[in-house]
Amino acid sequence: MALDHTRMKLVIVDRDGTVCVEREGYLQTPDDWEPLPGALDAIARLNHAGCHVVIAANMPGLGRGLFDVAALNAIHARMNKQLAAVGGRVEAVFYCPHAPDEGCACRKPRPGLFRQIGERYKVDLTHVHAVGNSLHDVQAAIAAGCVPHLVLTGRGAPASTDPLPPEFPPGTRVHADLAAFATTFIAELEAQAENPAPSAGPPAPASR
Repeated sequence: MALDHTRMKLVIVDRDGTVCVEREGYLQTPDDWEPLPGALDAIARLNHAGCHVVIAANMPGLGRGLFDVAALNAIHARMNKQLAAVGGRVEAVFYCPHAPDEGCACRKPRPGLFRQIGERYKVDLTHVHAVGNSLHDVQAAIAAGCVPHLVLTGRGAPASTDPLPPEFPPGTRVHADLAAFATTFIAELEAQAENPAPSAGPPAPASR
């Protein structure tokens, strides 16, 4: 898909299993936060390439009362501090606070979180690339119209991708991890910058 450089370059990423290590019982305190190898540097490299990075994540532990918003904010404060140390930044964290049985519109695989992001940043989601490690991440991205990317990290990743299991939508792009996604995506941005699509030019004069 061609990248339009007149639009904001926005990348949506999942959190647990994509940026950080997944935990049994969810991340409940800042001490539970542990970035996956290369993930923070990947976000920094995306930033340096002109991309804004936003996290979209299900947080069912909130709905189940396992932790509160103050604990969640403390976890993300630790994440942001570690990101800053490598020159990276996450613009915002959008999250679904509901338990799975609440039937909300924002819990992935539903596209509600992605639509909230599109509204906040006034972007066309068809130009947004979304990265996650599970089928639900990919399904939510597809439902919102984003370009779907699957990383093979975390518990949600399929055991084999050769071939990709049939439940994954056609067009899903697969990467070993977030660092591999960043390398590929930045290379595509650079190629587009070097070889921009030709302008359609002014309209032809009307015939008389």
